[in-house]
Amino acid sequence: MDQSLRPRILVVEDDPTLCDTLQLNLELEGYQADVAYTAEDALKMDLAPYSLILLDVMLGEMSGFKLARHIKSTPALSHIPIIFCTARDSEDDMVTGLNLGADDYIFKPYTLRNVLTRIKTVLRRAQAATPTPSPTLSYEGLVLDLDSKRCTVDGKDIRLIKKEWDLLELLLSHQGRIFTREEILKRAWPQEVVVLERTVDVNITRLRQKLGPYGSHIVTRSGFGYGFE
Repeated sequence: MDQSLRPRILVVEDDPTLCDTLQLNLELEGYQADVAYTAEDALKMDLAPYSLILLDVMLGEMSGFKLARHIKSTPALSHIPIIFCTARDSEDDMVTGLNLGADDYIFKPYTLRNVLTRIKTVLRRAQAATPTPSPTLSYEGLVLDLDSKRCTVDGKDIRLIKKEWDLLELLLSHQGRIFTREEILKRAWPQEVVVLERTVDVNITRLRQKLGPYGSHIVTRSGFGYGFE
């Protein structure tokens, strides 16, 4: 499996033997696994790439609760699932951990099978909750959102009529290709019985004006047609 596609898990645990055992078994399960023996060590790491953090509560000067609070209050990290694995087995401790935003709370002693099953469940739930980005076509600051049919130029919404949208989608999805007027008519006006080639020119002119600095990228090749470069 491609290394970049393997979920990456950070184990934060002050017991070196347990920490190393968890790391070994996670790697045997196909995960990428790193370890930190204190909350302070974890904070020195780049946490953003992690798919999940397995976190003890009793870690020394900075507790696992404080580390979780920091992670969940940091916008760039708040999406990372947290599972507490701890000997703090009171109901109050579990409620505290879950209220901090943890996705699960496992009491020690636990079996590796239980931990691995919980990890799979949380990762599956997190993946299902992650929205799928809308498909887009773009060139620098010019973006077409194909689902919402929204066109933006440097973040500003640009209103396009349907034919202008169809023209831009065609040209932007084939950057560098020159289309003849006849080809454009067949693709953008497939249902119309009679449409003059001059109609293409008029719509191209309007489209260039609406796209501002990106309008000049719609090029004319005399005797051939139009393209986006």
